[in-house]
Amino acid sequence: MKVTDILRVKGNTLYTAQPDQSLALAVQTMAELDIGSLVVMEHGDVVGMLTFREVISAVVAGGGSLGDRHVRSVMDDAPLTCTPETGVDEVRRMMLERHARYMPVLDQRTLMGVISFYDVAKTVVDAQDFENRMLKAYIRDWPEKDGTPGAGN
Repeated sequence: MKVTDILRVKGNTLYTAQPDQSLALAVQTMAELDIGSLVVMEHGDVVGMLTFREVISAVVAGGGSLGDRHVRSVMDDAPLTCTPETGVDEVRRMMLERHARYMPVLDQRTLMGVISFYDVAKTVVDAQDFENRMLKAYIRDWPEKDGTPGAGN
């Protein structure tokens, strides 16, 4: 299974911010849309990622306030990325190694979407559930020695 399979199910709605946007406005957008990340775009290119991890660090550093900070000052300017053709197992490994919860999906330099650790986990669980159902159906229909089906019953 590949990232493109996740995007096909999830859809390709993108939420972005600009690096010179106020951090307060970006946080308000995240809260209103109930999302945990914004891809930071400048001149059509991905230049960073803003997640609640960076926001919380900024709040702590600001003594409980965002102040007049901009997205650029707190964003991850080297976010982990993948392509639509990256395998889900590889994405899972990459996200675990970097403790990343969100990953922009790029086709060359074009942003195709963002996948979350939740999306990856759901995909893996759904695939395992499907495989489990198929194996149970196969076992249930296993022929007995006399050729009668249903030995698993």
